[in-house]
Amino acid sequence: MQSFKQKKLIFLALGILTPFTFTTTKVNASSFGAEIFCTMRDGGNDHESSWDAAYSYIKKQKGGLFKVSPKNAAAQITETVIREKDKFSYCIEYLDNLHPNRQLIRDLEKEEQRKIQEAKEREERKKRLEKELEETNEEINGEFNEEFTDETLERYNY
Repeated sequence: MQSFKQKKLIFLALGILTPFTFTTTKVNASSFGAEIFCTMRDGGNDHESSWDAAYSYIKKQKGGLFKVSPKNAAAQITETVIREKDKFSYCIEYLDNLHPNRQLIRDLEKEEQRKIQEAKEREERKKRLEKELEETNEEINGEFNEEFTDETLERYNY
């Protein structure tokens, strides 16, 4: 009976302490990820290399079953820079690169949809024209067969 109570207390303690350890790791990872991104950008590195370094660090530190998405990592870096704006005041100008122009993305998606729609319409037009051509050929062949019988087509029939 004593061991059951001890096990119960151990599981209870683990259940209480576990969420704190995961939350602390996430906060530290995003904070240091923001520091990596901002320091590299301020040092003259381009956006891509700075972003790759920060994102790979955040992914590595997150651990667990699911990895952090690029969108989520960008949001974490942005939150950290805004939350600690005294520390990262030099980095605010670089945040716009983390979140690309959404209007541009929407316009590109609309353009892609328009191209797909035009391709479908061309394909439908092509099928319709092929069908009309077949019908016309059948009509012509039918008229040709009605005008000429086997006797008129016989070459040596005098």
